[in-house]
Amino acid sequence: MTSTPWAFSETSQPLKAASSSASDPWQAARELATQLNHPDLRWVVFFCSAEYPLPQLAQALNTEFAGQELVGCTTAGELGLQGYAQGSITALGFSQQAFSLAITLIQPLENFSLASAQQEVNQLLEISKQNFSGQGRHFAMTLFDGLSSQEELVLVALNAALGGIPHFGGSAGDDIRLANTHVFVKGAFHNRAAVLILFTTQLPFEVFTTHHMQPLETKLVVTEADAAQRRVYELNARPAAEVYAELTAIPIEQLSPLTFALNPLAVKLGQDFYVRSIQQVHADLSLTFYCAVGKGSVLTAMQPQPLLPDLQQCFARIRERIGKPLMTLGCDCFLRRLESEQQGEKEAASAFLRKHRVIGFNTYGEHHAGLHINQTFTGVVLGEGDASH
Repeated sequence: MTSTPWAFSETSQPLKAASSSASDPWQAARELATQLNHPDLRWVVFFCSAEYPLPQLAQALNTEFAGQELVGCTTAGELGLQGYAQGSITALGFSQQAFSLAITLIQPLENFSLASAQQEVNQLLEISKQNFSGQGRHFAMTLFDGLSSQEELVLVALNAALGGIPHFGGSAGDDIRLANTHVFVKGAFHNRAAVLILFTTQLPFEVFTTHHMQPLETKLVVTEADAAQRRVYELNARPAAEVYAELTAIPIEQLSPLTFALNPLAVKLGQDFYVRSIQQVHADLSLTFYCAVGKGSVLTAMQPQPLLPDLQQCFARIRERIGKPLMTLGCDCFLRRLESEQQGEKEAASAFLRKHRVIGFNTYGEHHAGLHINQTFTGVVLGEGDASH
C-alpha cells in the first residue's frame, strides 16, 4: 500500500491516527505501521488491549516502528477510529515538523520526591529545546501502571515540578481483570512504573477535564481507612460496604463495577466535586477505591447525568477558544463506558468520539493538574492552527 508523504501542505496533517482490531500482534503492528507510514513520523503514542500477548506485541511494534520512538499503555478499552473499541490497539503518530515529544520512565514509584520530579522535568525540557526549533508551548501527559496505587504521591511532585505546564493523563487498565497493568517505554512493557511525556508544539491546544455528575444531599464520613492502600473500612462508623449497599439499595453480594459507575461518590475540593470510584468489595466489608480516600474525608453521593450534553458543551467551549480541532488525545474512565452501555448511550457516545477524532483509552483513573481523579473524560484538544514554522 502506498502512502502520501506527511509533509506540511494544504492537504496534509501534523499528526495522524491509526487503529487495528487484529488479534495477532504482528498483524496489528503491521496495520498500524501501514496507516501511519510517512517520512516525518517520529513518535507514536499507542493504547492496547491487555488481551494481546505483550512480549510478542512489544517485539512486533519495535520491528515495525524501528525508526520511531514508541510510548503507550494497556487499557480497559480503546478510543479509536471507530469510537469505543475493545480487544484492539489504537495509536497517534506525531510529525517531527510539528511536535517534539520528550519521554522518560519513572521507576520505582515509591518515595518519588520533588527533587526527582524536578530533575526529570528539567531533562525533558532540555531535550525539547534540542528537538524543537521555534517557540513552541508545552503540555505534559502521564501514563501509570493503574494498579500501582502510587498516582497521588508522584502526581503531586510532578505537578510542582511542571510549574505552569498543563498536565493530563490516565492510569493503564487490563480489561477490568484487576491483575496486571502496564506502561510501554524504551521498547518494553513495564509495571510498577509510570511514563512522563512532555509535548512541545506551535499548534493551539487546550488541556481539559470534564464529568457529568450532579451532587445529591447524602454525605458519608470515612471513619476508618488506610489511605496508602486506598481501602475504606468504615463509613459513618459502620462497615463501609454495608453503608454503600444501603445507599444504592443493592445487596452487598450484587455490588459490581456497574453499580459503582451508576452510584459514584465524590470529595469536594473548593467548589468542585472529584469522583472517588470504588474498585472492589472485600470479604471484611471494606471497599477499595481507585483513588486515595483518607480517614475523615467526607464523601458526597453523586447522580450521573446523560454523558453527551456535558461532552458537547465542553468541546464547543474549547472550539471557541482554540478554533477548529485537529485531534483529541483522551483518557476516559472505563466506568463511563460501562455506564454508557447500561444507559443505551454507547452508540451515540461512540459517534461523538469519532466525529471529534478522539484517540485514547478507557482508564483506571485520570490525571489532571496533579490530581488523580475518577469517572471523568480528560485530555488535550489539538487545534489546526498554522502548521508552518
